[in-house]
Amino acid sequence: MTDATLALPLPTGKLRRPLVLLGLGLLLALLLILSLGIGAVKLTPWQVVRGLLAPGADERAALVLHAIRLPRTLLAALVGACLAGAGAAMQGLFRNPLADPGLIGVSSGAAVAAVAAIVFGGYFPALAGPALVPFAAFIGSLLATGTVLLLAQRFQSGTVRASSVAGLLLAGLAMTVITMAGVGFMTYLSDDRQMRDITYWSLGSVASGGWRGVGWVFPAAVLCLGGLLSQARKLDALALGEREAAHLGVNVTRLRRVLVIAAALGVGAATAFCGVIGFLGLLAPHLARLLLGAGHRFVLPGSMVIGAGLLVLADIGARTLLAPAELPVGLLTNLIGGGFFLWLLLRKRGGGIA
Repeated sequence: MTDATLALPLPTGKLRRPLVLLGLGLLLALLLILSLGIGAVKLTPWQVVRGLLAPGADERAALVLHAIRLPRTLLAALVGACLAGAGAAMQGLFRNPLADPGLIGVSSGAAVAAVAAIVFGGYFPALAGPALVPFAAFIGSLLATGTVLLLAQRFQSGTVRASSVAGLLLAGLAMTVITMAGVGFMTYLSDDRQMRDITYWSLGSVASGGWRGVGWVFPAAVLCLGGLLSQARKLDALALGEREAAHLGVNVTRLRRVLVIAAALGVGAATAFCGVIGFLGLLAPHLARLLLGAGHRFVLPGSMVIGAGLLVLADIGARTLLAPAELPVGLLTNLIGGGFFLWLLLRKRGGGIA
């Protein structure tokens, strides 16, 4: 028997990306277990698994897990996946690696509605309650995105019958400017307590969502992530250009609507319950492309898994860095994202990136 016969077959190029994606999934699972074990009451991985599978064996661990940490960790993973998946889709749609979900007005629409609920909600006692701000933010995000889509229809291409990317971009920017002006005006009208609430919401946190937040975000995340993943091959065709994609049989108008509506659902629900969490929609797709190449069949799920892991990791840092105080998770995602892009810039200057 020769050495060649004994040699094990190495993974081929076709297997590399699925294996990398599998590795990312395993890493996310480890981060979830780590997140469930870290806190004021420390739990070992074995206690976490036992508390999830057999709650009666350790009632104290089960109470901590099911009442506090499990909904918080699940919410962080769902929100991270939605933001990152929407970011990857928007970068594919605009064919620009610096695009993010904010370009279609979803985040600013959620912000203006949430701030309005905080400032003026006291004038409507019948509507007041813990669900008012998240509900208003979600409705605001959908209304803003719907308005952007309607405005973008004015930009039509006679050949492919698709609203122009430039029109969508201009409409999104206009919506963002107008809504953020509204946020500034209402912030000016707010009192000290309302100002603190606005600041807390705008910095982002997964602390207050609970099972109610998971119940709202989960169905939106399923629709968002499923809708985006179903368009992966069409996004690859769109990378060639709108005319070329149309010649390949892609309905560009329908593709754009599906992507924007799916992204609006996921990001709107995420922003409604967790506030503004920046950079995930930019950072995760960049990491996914570095690890998995440019094809959206792998970039989209890779971005979702990386985004979920990054937000879970950021939430662990938010809970532990200044314990017992808690940092807003949006601060940490901004630090992580800014540091990553600074590293990319320095690496590019040194010739590491083409």
